[in-house]
Amino acid sequence: MRGNRVTLLSLAVATVLSANETTTLDNINIVEKSNSEVVKNISDEELKSADLAEALMKNSPSISIVRRNGIANDIILRGQKKDNINILIDNAKIHGACPNRMDPPTSHVVTNNIKNVKVIEGPFDVENFGTLSGLVQVETKDPKESFHGEVNLNAGSFGYKKASATIEGGDDKVKALISASTEESKAYKDGNGDNFLEQQIKRGVPFATQYKKDDIDAFEKKSVLTKLQFNVTDDQDLKLSYTANRNDGILYPAGPMDADYDDSDIYTLGYTIRDLGSLSKQLDLDYYYSKVDHPMSGKLRNGGTMPTYMTNHLKTSIWGTTVKNSLEVGDSLVTVGLDTSVRNWRGSMYSTNINTGTITASNTNRMYSTDTTNKAIFTKVEKSIGNLDLEAGLRHDNTDIDTQRSNVDNKKYSSLNGYIFSAYNFDEQSKVFAGIGKSSRVPDARELYQETTASNPDLEDTKNYEADLGFEKTIGNFYVKPKVFYSVLKDYIYNSGKFENIDAKIYGFDLSGHYYFTDNFAFDYGFAYQRGKKDGNYRDKDLAEIPPLKANLALSYEYEKYKFKAEVVAVDRWSKFDESAKEQEIAGYAITNLKYTQELFKYFELTLGVDNVFDKVYNSTNTYQDIRYVEVGGDQILFNDPGRYGYVNLKYSF
Repeated sequence: MRGNRVTLLSLAVATVLSANETTTLDNINIVEKSNSEVVKNISDEELKSADLAEALMKNSPSISIVRRNGIANDIILRGQKKDNINILIDNAKIHGACPNRMDPPTSHVVTNNIKNVKVIEGPFDVENFGTLSGLVQVETKDPKESFHGEVNLNAGSFGYKKASATIEGGDDKVKALISASTEESKAYKDGNGDNFLEQQIKRGVPFATQYKKDDIDAFEKKSVLTKLQFNVTDDQDLKLSYTANRNDGILYPAGPMDADYDDSDIYTLGYTIRDLGSLSKQLDLDYYYSKVDHPMSGKLRNGGTMPTYMTNHLKTSIWGTTVKNSLEVGDSLVTVGLDTSVRNWRGSMYSTNINTGTITASNTNRMYSTDTTNKAIFTKVEKSIGNLDLEAGLRHDNTDIDTQRSNVDNKKYSSLNGYIFSAYNFDEQSKVFAGIGKSSRVPDARELYQETTASNPDLEDTKNYEADLGFEKTIGNFYVKPKVFYSVLKDYIYNSGKFENIDAKIYGFDLSGHYYFTDNFAFDYGFAYQRGKKDGNYRDKDLAEIPPLKANLALSYEYEKYKFKAEVVAVDRWSKFDESAKEQEIAGYAITNLKYTQELFKYFELTLGVDNVFDKVYNSTNTYQDIRYVEVGGDQILFNDPGRYGYVNLKYSF
């Protein structure tokens, strides 16, 4: 019945929209054009390291970083994190296996393989399962025709070394690409010159949790991306891809354990057929499968009195399939689709004898094998009426969560989500846009079933009711785009020592734009601010992980064979925080980054960069107890971000 309701509502919306004359039947993509931000050319511009989270933080005011290391960091978008943000890599989902977010989705793709990242804020997505507060779409590089290649050699502070190579080629029928990279680094030092162990000692971290040695590799990361694209006919395309990531010895100094390794694989297959007839303008069939293997342990720490260390070994996998058809109904473009996915998450703990390497206790379940199965139908309608663009979407989800943990119930969730978004174009230089929508996301296996005191098998799914409003204006060389949003969260999943459902609100604004002094000289700016409040009778009504006012400012100059960029990332004092959830006040900061790129010869390009030029001591990440930090005197420890970091990159392309 619910599926029929979605179909009937879709046809009703399409009928209403088709009652007026329209001038185009192409995809309008109003939400993407009006309410999204695109970070372009990441593989060419973000050369410092493979860390996507840091690249996004430096380019978008609405995104903040959750710093855990020099690599494998997480992001916050509009005051929300983890499953509240939907992160796709070439339309494939990948989930981290670590319940402590050591391996977030952003850590399973490297920047040298990324072409663009599109960030769509708000609940304005019905094609993907679980887009609560926003959608982050990572698009990796596609192969080009003829034969091309690129080699990058990179070295930086703290013993960082990286090498990457890409080869691609083909013709109008078949194209292929393979890209491989390897990188490693020692532990970074903060603005005081302290490495990980020295920071631990200064903060009074218990000896058992401190590192055994002062000079430990912080990470080693290897990645391979392969793609094949076939132009079967003029109207049919087939795309295949495989990504492998192999990470070893990733340190997490603010936590009690480190990742022994973190391996992931992503497979995708996509088939597109165009112009099948009056009932199909375009038919898309997509399949993906991804898996992550993640053991974390205390073997690099001093440990206690017993000659053993503990390992928590977790694995997760997900496969998904989408069938989507676009067709013309009257004067509207209507898309209908079916979407399904199954995620498994499981893990066990065991102890290992340091002297013999033998396992002394095994298969202690902390994450019982749990399957999350989603089945959905969705529809989207797009239409232009004169200067007015309209887009509306609906999605109905049925989700079953089945666990092997005894004495708890399996869960079933059903939800109807949707949105309406519109944009009015006054002229080519100005428009106003607005949208309202509702989205939801179900609890994950950790929140429901992990055998810790924090899990809660009675959790409801979180619902987000949101309104967005903004406009764009170009005046000569000046462009400005302000936006405001107001989000009402029902049954928000929150860690107050135990996962529980609360009601809350998050609201805020962002302002972005640019000014071109000349064709070669530009100024880019962005500001973002959010506030989060709990509803109800709470002693501390502030919501955790709501970053303070953030500004991204950049000056860039490009002339013939060289480019120069100076950027500032500034964050206000973190004065609004949830002390009851073990957050704390953090001082504001501003860091300056410089980058210079010079074309040396026909095929060579040299880039020199310095991040945190003035060697500031600062903290970008608060201590919300949703992540387990080392505690000293009952307080979770703050860990400083990297100090001054210099790097050089030499690129050879042909």
